[in-house]
Parts: sequence; structure tokens; C-alpha cells
Amino acid sequence: MSRSLLALCAALAVASAPAASWAKAPRLTLVITIDSGGTDVFQRARPNFKSGLAQAISQGAYFPHVRYPYAETVTAAGHATLATGASPWRHGVVSNHIINRGTGKAEAIFYDPDHPPLGAPAGLNDSSPANLEAETLADRLRLSTYAHGKAISISGKARASIALAGRLGTAWWFDEETGQFVTGTWYAKEFPAWVKALNEKRPADALFAKQWTPLLPTKALAGEDDRSWETDLYALGRTFPHSVTGGLSAPGRQFYAALASTPLMDDLLVQMAKAAIDGEGLGKDDVPDLLAVSFSPIDRIYHLYGPYSWEVQDALARLDRNVGELIAAAEKAAGKGNVLVAITADHGGAALPEEWLAAGLPAARVSPARLQAGLNEELKKRFGSALCVGIEEVDVYLDDPAIAEKKLDGAAVRRAAAQWLAAQPDIAFAVARDDLYQADGLRGYLPALQRGYFPRRSGDVLMIAREYHVVSDHPTGTSHGTPYAYDALVPLVLYGRNVRPGLYQQEIHATDIAPTVAALMELAPPAMSEGVPRAEAMNGAK
Repeated sequence: MSRSLLALCAALAVASAPAASWAKAPRLTLVITIDSGGTDVFQRARPNFKSGLAQAISQGAYFPHVRYPYAETVTAAGHATLATGASPWRHGVVSNHIINRGTGKAEAIFYDPDHPPLGAPAGLNDSSPANLEAETLADRLRLSTYAHGKAISISGKARASIALAGRLGTAWWFDEETGQFVTGTWYAKEFPAWVKALNEKRPADALFAKQWTPLLPTKALAGEDDRSWETDLYALGRTFPHSVTGGLSAPGRQFYAALASTPLMDDLLVQMAKAAIDGEGLGKDDVPDLLAVSFSPIDRIYHLYGPYSWEVQDALARLDRNVGELIAAAEKAAGKGNVLVAITADHGGAALPEEWLAAGLPAARVSPARLQAGLNEELKKRFGSALCVGIEEVDVYLDDPAIAEKKLDGAAVRRAAAQWLAAQPDIAFAVARDDLYQADGLRGYLPALQRGYFPRRSGDVLMIAREYHVVSDHPTGTSHGTPYAYDALVPLVLYGRNVRPGLYQQEIHATDIAPTVAALMELAPPAMSEGVPRAEAMNGAK
């Protein structure tokens, strides 16, 4: 064979070989989290999606079954997992609140007295990522781009925004004391001009006394509007229309809390996100940027009214429009072919337990206060003191200083507490931390508890309530925080640059989301990521 023929064959082989990578990363990646947007409620709401969510699902890659692999499915832990690709045993964010072992008092997981909020009163609230032990997608972007790529997160909740921003991004959240968007002194020493400009307009105050009425016709809403198990909080009432005043005559703390519990807050979050796109110049050049927006009102509405309520149905229909507006703003800034969108949720949620009970299921409310009182009676009988200082979801905290002072066998106390809890009719499983990696994995609960256990912050005893049982001291409303599918399964939608459209019915883990988004952004995964990139949802090189 002549040299010219060999050269031609080689050239043809190179031309026909697949390229090694995409040409360039998306200019702007938009990560959207629906707080409490579990698979169950999301699937029921799909027929009412007509805008952004409908567009992303029909033209993108849709994974309906994404499981959080740990037991305590709550906001802070879920957002930390979405951002890091890791479970709490690595990232350290075990719950929304923990018991400080030094003081015996509950405090927010992101509480940091050394870095208080900027623009809001200091307190025991979330304010910095100091307790986040793992690298986030935002951190990876900042490092990979030599700090040229921008990473901004926005939410109605500090714990959601902080987890998404990590240590190197910038987190913004709505403060219910001041009615403004604020950050923490970890992230900034003063507000940038674009945040000042938005806050000076007092957009939250402009919503005072607005009426929340259904977007959908009532014939499109399933079930009944008025149910006795729903919660009337912040003077919102149980039925439509909901007057958003907080029971006040002028904007104030109760009004801001009421506002944060309605879809009007989603409108405000979109305003803030669009201001960030313009103010930070996101997506304006080939250096990739990240904007993460966590829509928190769905969670507040869900807690008050339940996932089958008219309020949740309406809020999701409105969120569909919000997502469409946000995607349009991102595409306008970066160009339609230069945007990647990931839409998911931090956890799902249980129905109102009375609703399940009325349907014939073995449901109940489980009062942590009553559990703690009963446990303390038992420990007092056996060890002479009430040694349980608090219960936070699955975490049961004991009084370590008192155990040491009385020279008690700590392991014996913890095992006695676990034994008593496991014998309670509403509890499926309980284990002392001493036996977490040795005990029999009854009904498969141990792996979920192990993945959620971080020694410095988790409880001394871990417990899981029975299926259909809601751990709450409130007589109405509902909650979440278990490994059951209604709490642990969420959707994932990928849309835009480099995404291969399709319906993907296989179950994947929430830890897969960060490495998948990182791969689509042409980044390595966050350092402690446990998940894998979902290659089936990625286009070949172009």
C-alpha cells in the first residue's frame, strides 16, 4: 500500500472516530431545587405543567426515581447532598438542627457565631458553611476556573442557599426579620450594588395584603379545599383565598413568614435570580457560571396543608411558570444553546397522617416530646436521672456531661435508650451509636442510618418511625424525614446543552446528581462525591 493511501486511510479513521469531549462547557448552569418536590407529588402535578417544567421534561432527560440513600430526609441534608454528591456521613450535614453537646441546646446546622448574617440580626440561625465538610459543585467550579467562574445561590431558606453555595460561592436568602435578601459575613462584608438596588425597592412589602387565589380553575383541583387536618398559621386560613398579611396592618415579621409560605415568595425569588443574572453578568462569556435557586415555599405550603391539598396543587402550577420565566432569563443572558438546567428536589414528604388513616392505612402522629418524656422516665428508673436532652428527627441526644459526672457506662445507657425506643409501637427501629456498624440490619434500616451518621453531630441513639407515621408535635399539618419512598424519592430533569433527551425509569441515587451536572459542565466531580455521572443522559461529542 502506497504512503498516500496509508495517509488517506489514517485521515479517514481520525475523521470517523468520536471526539474525546464536548467543544465547550455551557456558559450558564441553572440548578433548580423544589423544596419538598418529591416524585409522588411531582408526578401527580405533571398534567398541570404547561410552561418551564413541561418544556424541560418534554425536551430533556427525565429521571422520575432518584433516591436519597440515607434516613433523615430534610432540607439541609438534601441540599448538601445535591451540592456535594455525598451523603451526610461525608458532608456532615445530618439535619436542619442539631443538639450542641456543650450546651445541650438545639441550634441550626449552619449556625456560626464567628460569621453572623450580613444585613440581619444575629442569633442562632444559619449563617455560614463552616459545618459543611465536603466540596460542592460551586466550590469545584470556582477552583477549576481560577475563581473566574461565578457561583451564586438564592433561596427563601438560609440552610438551602448555604449548602448550594458551599465555601467558595455566594449564598443569598430571604430574611423574615427584615423582609430583605441577606447573606453571611462568611461570603461578603457589604452588599453588591445589584442587591442593594433590589432591597431598596422593598419588593416583599409591595406584596402586603395580596390575595393568594387559585391559578387553576377549581374543577382542575383534586380533593377538597377545607380539611380539618390542615394548619391555619400566620393568619393565612385553611381555604382559598388566602390573605397575605400575617394578621398585621403593615409589613412585619409575621407578614414575611406568611409571604414565605405562599407562591408569592417564588415570584420574589425569580426577581432576585434575574437581578443576579444581570448584576453579576452571568453567562456573558465562555467562562462557565452557576446559578442555583431553591424554591422553598412549596415546603412551607406542604407542611401546612399536605401534598394532596389544593394549595400544593396550585403552588406547583405556579412554580411551572416561575421555572419558565427563569429559564427564559438564563437563555436570554447566555444564549439558548449555552444553558444547562438541572431540576430536582431535596426530599419528598408524607401525607397528613389523618388523611392516610381515613383511607384505611395504619398512620399516626408521633410526638417527639412524648417520646422524650417516656424515655426519660425509663432512664430515670434505670440510671437515676433523666438523661435525654432532645430528639431531632432520627437523632436522639443524651446528656454526655451528666453520664460522665455520674460515672455511668455510656454504652449501657445508649443501649438501654435504644431498647426502650425500639419497643414503642410507633417506632420501627432504634440503635445505639455503639452498635450502628455491628447490629442486625433489621428490615434494611441500618445502611440508611449509617450513611446519615456523622459522629460529631448525629444522635447517641438513632431511630426510625414506622411507615405512615409522622414525627411531629404539631396537631395538624405534616412533615418528612424518613427513608420511605414518599420522603426519599425525588425527580431529576436535565435540560439544555449536552443533554440527551428521554425518559429514564431506572432508580438512581441523589448522590449521582452533582457528578452528572459536573460532567455536563466539563468539570471533575466534587471531591467527596460518591455518585456516578449518568452517561445515558449525555449526548455524544459535538
